[in-house]
Amino acid sequence: MVKLSILDQSPISTGKNARDALETSVKLAQLGESLGYERYWIAEHHDFHGLACPNPDVMLGVIGSRTKTIRIGAGAVLLPYYKPFRVAETYNLLATLFPGRIDLGLGRAPGGSAEVSMALSDNYLKEVGKFSEKIDDLLRFLTQTMPEDHLFANIKPSPMPDIPPKVWLLGTSKKSGILAAEKGLPYAFGYFMSDFDGVATTRFYREHFSKTYETEPYVIVAVHAICAETAEKAHKLAKSPIAWHLMQEKTNEAVKVPSIEEVDAFLWTEPDKKRMEKKKRSLIIGDPQEVKEKLEQLARLHKADELMILTITHDEEAKFTSYRLIAEAFQ
Repeated sequence: MVKLSILDQSPISTGKNARDALETSVKLAQLGESLGYERYWIAEHHDFHGLACPNPDVMLGVIGSRTKTIRIGAGAVLLPYYKPFRVAETYNLLATLFPGRIDLGLGRAPGGSAEVSMALSDNYLKEVGKFSEKIDDLLRFLTQTMPEDHLFANIKPSPMPDIPPKVWLLGTSKKSGILAAEKGLPYAFGYFMSDFDGVATTRFYREHFSKTYETEPYVIVAVHAICAETAEKAHKLAKSPIAWHLMQEKTNEAVKVPSIEEVDAFLWTEPDKKRMEKKKRSLIIGDPQEVKEKLEQLARLHKADELMILTITHDEEAKFTSYRLIAEAFQ
């Protein structure tokens, strides 16, 4: 049976602030642990449309101290912004504190505006070009396999944990699937935010996997899903994240996740309504049985080992209920 995990972007709802959103993230990780989810990942975003977490590393320290067994990780550390040695130190520290539980997901997206990229990096595009090289250096630091003649051969990203963090590559296109296969890394495909053919991407990854870092390919498919006791209620709840995405496109402000009442009261144009219907088709929405069937179908198509569920609702309890119903449906 396919495993289930949680992806969290720490969104801020109207009427709430960033601290509320981050506390909800901690509670979500605790809930996921109690429901038997495999892992919990939190994303990195910078000054981005009402999302509260620019630094997964800090949040993982908090979440790790308030959970016991669930794997926790970054989905993802945006590596072009950082030196591999610094990332290795940070995640070795987390792996020392929380043995056998730390995942280190890597991504190359900017996670914010062009101005943010400039504020974070002197030359972001240049560093993106060095993404593959940075992954190699990071893996060498974590596994202590730096060549003897390398400048960094005699340094260690201390502390050195008994069980190193597990490295993943995240992506939304064939390019990322190719890179994950070349590096021999487990691969997480962002189905919920991709316009590419995910089935072709994950198939290519499996067929061309190089047994270097891992001995077998492993695929996570990340999907946006909303589940409720009835399909009617689930579709109603889905109005909030769908409208939120459209509002993000219509304004440069950090729009918070609107309530259903706010969505219904907004004066949407006909083109807006058509775009919202199109966006809805990228989500999995329904009652427990309907959501389970759609998720299983998605897993079969991608031959996924694991499904990572992103759920965004205005109401915290609705989000928690969705994760609970999905977990129960798969038990």
